Amino acid sequence: MPCVIATASPGGRPSARAVVVEHADERGFVFWSSAQSPKGRDLAANPRAALVFLWPGRQVRVEGRVEMVGDDENDRHWQERDGKRQLAAFRQSEPVASREALEALLDRVLGEPDRPPFWIGYRVVPELVDIWVEDDRYVHDRFRYARTPHGWDVQRLQP
Repeated sequence: MPCVIATASPGGRPSARAVVVEHADERGFVFWSSAQSPKGRDLAANPRAALVFLWPGRQVRVEGRVEMVGDDENDRHWQERDGKRQLAAFRQSEPVASREALEALLDRVLGEPDRPPFWIGYRVVPELVDIWVEDDRYVHDRFRYARTPHGWDVQRLQP
């Protein structure tokens, strides 16, 4: 499921971009990326993120700490990716001279059987979930779920 993820650099500079959350369960929301990308470097220095899922008239915002998933899960995910999606992982966000140079690189690495060590999964462990649902009278429904040591504290918020 596509969403926007926001991270911050070690100096606090925010950055947002789209990712695909490929797995969600009671532990959190998982996406895969290159640890060498700007996103990966941000998360290594500051392992916190915010996710925003958008639909017409609805928004779910998640904030939480970020942890890396284990090698077994990373390897399984890598093997499930088709060849073109594996190729997209190589040198993510690095400059390339031209489209031709990019395609030549992709031709060289096509079919690489092993997951590159920099391709890892990240899990956003929710600490706060904010759900907003539009109302045509502008009396929108909004709820905030905040994780506590004993479960979730739920509050209705003004729109």
